[in-house]
Amino acid sequence: MKTHRTPRLLAFTAATALLLTGCGAGDSGGSKASDGARGGQAFPAPSAPRGTEDDAAENDEADPDHLSTFALDVDTASYGYVRRTLADGRRPDPSTVRPEEFVNSFRQDYERPDGNGFSVTVDGARTGDDDWSLVRVGLATRPAKKQAERPPAALTFVIDVSGSMGEPGRLDLAKSSLNTMTDRLRDDDSVAIVTFSGEAETVLPMTRLGDHGRDRVHDAVDDLEPDDSTNLGAGVETGYATAVEGLRKGATNRVVLVSDALANTGDTDADDILERIDTARREHGITLFGVGVGSDYGDALMERLADKGDGHTAYVATEADATKVFSTDLPQNVDLTARDAKAQVAFDPETVADFRLVGYDDRRVADDDFRDDRVDGGEVGPGHTVTALYAVRTRPGADGHLATATVRWLDPDTRTPHETTGQLETGALHDDLADASVRFQVTAAAAYFADALREGDHPLPDAPSLSELADRAEALAKKTEDKQVSDLANAIGRARRLGV
Repeated sequence: MKTHRTPRLLAFTAATALLLTGCGAGDSGGSKASDGARGGQAFPAPSAPRGTEDDAAENDEADPDHLSTFALDVDTASYGYVRRTLADGRRPDPSTVRPEEFVNSFRQDYERPDGNGFSVTVDGARTGDDDWSLVRVGLATRPAKKQAERPPAALTFVIDVSGSMGEPGRLDLAKSSLNTMTDRLRDDDSVAIVTFSGEAETVLPMTRLGDHGRDRVHDAVDDLEPDDSTNLGAGVETGYATAVEGLRKGATNRVVLVSDALANTGDTDADDILERIDTARREHGITLFGVGVGSDYGDALMERLADKGDGHTAYVATEADATKVFSTDLPQNVDLTARDAKAQVAFDPETVADFRLVGYDDRRVADDDFRDDRVDGGEVGPGHTVTALYAVRTRPGADGHLATATVRWLDPDTRTPHETTGQLETGALHDDLADASVRFQVTAAAAYFADALREGDHPLPDAPSLSELADRAEALAKKTEDKQVSDLANAIGRARRLGV
């Protein structure tokens, strides 16, 4: 097996907690790859992150860089919102499609580590396009502890009660879910509730659920009623102030924002809102988890808040979605296994000509910042997986080492850095996508679907039509007997009928 010539070429990705753990990207520096267009190939090298066009132009004249570095992301809101949009008979706006949130919405088949940290799985399959393969990098954390074994939770819910939240499937869904979740939390957990419309108000300070605390939470939830405008900035600021006031040492302290994110009063800029809560967020480590609701949904604002607020997002459209987010994931995943997790994949320049990371556009990190622990990564919890999919063009006849994936994270208590790696050889690539594992095929189907919805000029290699993709997804749903895969097949079918 060939080895890299510099230690700098070792590395990749770190994983993520679903609900109560945050995932924030560091400063965008972006990974670079050789320009496939210069070699006459139809599939391009990765585009530069936003705001670095000048750097990208200079890099075209420089030696290609075979590193890809990013902060971990397990958001799923984009996929949930796109499914809701299609179910309503509307074509999704391409700007709301984030491919990494599609592939991270499905169960994976990765081995899990015994303790804190990650397992790293790297596999791949060749496609029908000459020399192009799909390569999957998968990270997994240890299984979640039983409810009785986790640390206590201190959760501040910031609930949008503006007029738009009065529509069915918004505030009513949130109230039902919060009541169910409250019954599933432990007596030593705490809940605070902040509401906002034109102004923000703390309707329940941090309250332990034992000693009749549950009754107080239920009463506060039942009294929630829609009002008028949406001052989301005031809600987030008051929510963090309430969380700091009720901060519990030794507990997992989180702010959970439930909103359609249609801000129309006060501060409506994500950066301005985050600046106002920066001290509370950084000094106390309180991350922001956004739960989006509603057919009209401010996806960009919510995603930006979660991204730069060291958090992540989910979207709920149905009672089943809400039950999973609030009643299953939220109570079970209060624990934290890693802080500031980052990933880096090093592609061997002797075997790899070009590569493209699918998605993670807003999570790119400068390659040199991979081991700079001052640069934000993702907060990661137990029982979760994170997946990064790459399109990789190997050199004709190349044989040997293809890639090394490394994940770096900090111990949640001591902040001691740790790393672990996984590797892939060209000989381990499956000859065809159909020969790969079923879960790999589901990942590929989700990525192809997202790529088609984004309507880019350069589709993934060997991209099927939506009709072919729907057939593949239906076959995979039968193999896996997985409702999530059935939902994917249905969404692809709706997109095809809408002429996407």
